[in-house]
Amino acid sequence: MPRFAAHLLAGPETSTWIRLRTLILLRWIAVAGQVAAILTASAWFDLALPLGACALVVGLSVIANLVSMTVLPASYRLGGRGALLMLLFDLGQISLLLALTGGLHNPFALLIVVPVTIAATGLTDRSTAIVGAATLACAGLFSAFRMPLRLTSGAELQMPPLLEFGHAIAIVIGVGFLALYARRVSGEIRNMSEALMATQMALAREQKLTDLGGVVAAAAHEMGTPLATIKLVSSELIDDLAGREGLEDLREDAALIRDQADRCRDILRSMGRAGKDDLHLRNAPLDTVLHEAAEPHQARGKALVFNLHPAQGAEPRQPQIRRAPEIIHGLRNLIQNAVDFAATTVWIDGQWSGNVIVVRVIDDGPGYPAQLLGRIGEPFLRPRSDEGRERPGYEGMGLGLFIAKTLLERSGATLTFANGGDPFLSRDERPARSGAIVEVSWPREAIAATEGRLGENQPING
Repeated sequence: MPRFAAHLLAGPETSTWIRLRTLILLRWIAVAGQVAAILTASAWFDLALPLGACALVVGLSVIANLVSMTVLPASYRLGGRGALLMLLFDLGQISLLLALTGGLHNPFALLIVVPVTIAATGLTDRSTAIVGAATLACAGLFSAFRMPLRLTSGAELQMPPLLEFGHAIAIVIGVGFLALYARRVSGEIRNMSEALMATQMALAREQKLTDLGGVVAAAAHEMGTPLATIKLVSSELIDDLAGREGLEDLREDAALIRDQADRCRDILRSMGRAGKDDLHLRNAPLDTVLHEAAEPHQARGKALVFNLHPAQGAEPRQPQIRRAPEIIHGLRNLIQNAVDFAATTVWIDGQWSGNVIVVRVIDDGPGYPAQLLGRIGEPFLRPRSDEGRERPGYEGMGLGLFIAKTLLERSGATLTFANGGDPFLSRDERPARSGAIVEVSWPREAIAATEGRLGENQPING
């Protein structure tokens, strides 16, 4: 592949846009449609079209396709500049063909909005603006400089001036509307795709941490006996060497061995506390799961207050729930969001009944902006409140809440978002729990631990 061609089409943008093969196929379809329309208009509707000039213009697309297929491989992916140049070429080709076949009097003039729609779907704002401006300029040119539509008898087909003006306005509005619409839809699709990818990465990370904790827990279990033996033998050596002259160094070495055995035990215990493959620890009481989710945010300068109680008429014993990675990570994101915006305190409430388990995370911060309450949980929103505090290293686009909402809904939960206080009250008049409220509600059967025999612990396969 010649280097100049690759550089021209790839451009300075590093992101790829679309395969060249796709654009070549679409252009072949356009060529077939143009040829069919010209032949039908000439043979069926008896229009006197400049067939030679039309064939030359259509031939430009054929030549462009053949050159592209020869110079570049079909699997080549165009960069932003290459896609822009190809769309501008297609725009010029269809504009020239419309100028030869009546301009705005041609009912196919509406097809001129296709390139700007494609640009709005896949290119940058700057490239879309260039294609849009070029579209309007081409529409103005072929409406002013056009060959009239004539029958073979010589009669000219003309559109009333009012309809011609309306057609021109429709094209201008169509260019703007379709470009904005396609841009908005494609942007939301890209944002949702990126957010879902981030969700999958977060869940995979939590799963890996859980699996790693299981490996460490298994290692701690297997190493418990030899470490205990080392500690026992070293302690006996310390006792035997006590008071013997000339053996103080050996006694100190034995004490060092005992201390290091204790240290190994503590390290393994701390590394394995987050996740274990013991089937009995795949489930835990609601209180334990909430404390595990909140653990990374315990020392961030905000008070975390846990309040768990049964609903009226429910049994007082806490339900055992699954320690699933999506549940822990989702709750952890909600708690992180509350800690980020809280003034001093975050309340984590748990309540259960015979068929529902509810968790509420409440803070005493500024709360959600009223205009965003209906959109909470969408990715890439702006920060919760214009007056809110900045988070260190966090852009506040709502991605954390989206990930939490997606993961918890996957576990069967329903999330609602609200504010605890009236935003028109002064800070002194607001109640303590005046900030944002997130309520997570599960049907009990969705996350409750399975009753009965758990079975044997399964080996961890690396």
